[in-house]
Amino acid sequence: MPSDDSFDYIAGSCNIGVREIRRRQLVGGIGLFLTISTVFGFYHQHASRMARFGTFLPALVMSIGYLQARKKFCLAFGFSGLFNFGKLGDTHRVVSEEDRKIDRQAAIRLFGEAALLAAAVTAVVFLLPSSLK
Repeated sequence: MPSDDSFDYIAGSCNIGVREIRRRQLVGGIGLFLTISTVFGFYHQHASRMARFGTFLPALVMSIGYLQARKKFCLAFGFSGLFNFGKLGDTHRVVSEEDRKIDRQAAIRLFGEAALLAAAVTAVVFLLPSSLK
């Protein structure tokens, strides 16, 4: 199994290496940009409070990207039974059924954490005043 830096596969804890982590950081950054752009757009257009729920999706992208990078664990790889510590796209299959089960549970947990974080960001945007005069 190819390895970069000092990361090794650990079921439910670590299934991506440095290159994949950088990719997740990029996704998180794109999500952050989209979240900020959405919020500014809502305030510029004086959008209704209900429209502000549209913040959830870009906030979810941001949350998933950053949490995956922080935890060194890819949500999609966890659901698919894969890991990668080498070149981008050079995935390997998790052999143990028990490890795949642990990874699926970790992926569900990570998605739940990301959804809660995105909901919190959305709630803050929802509760902000209609104008920032």
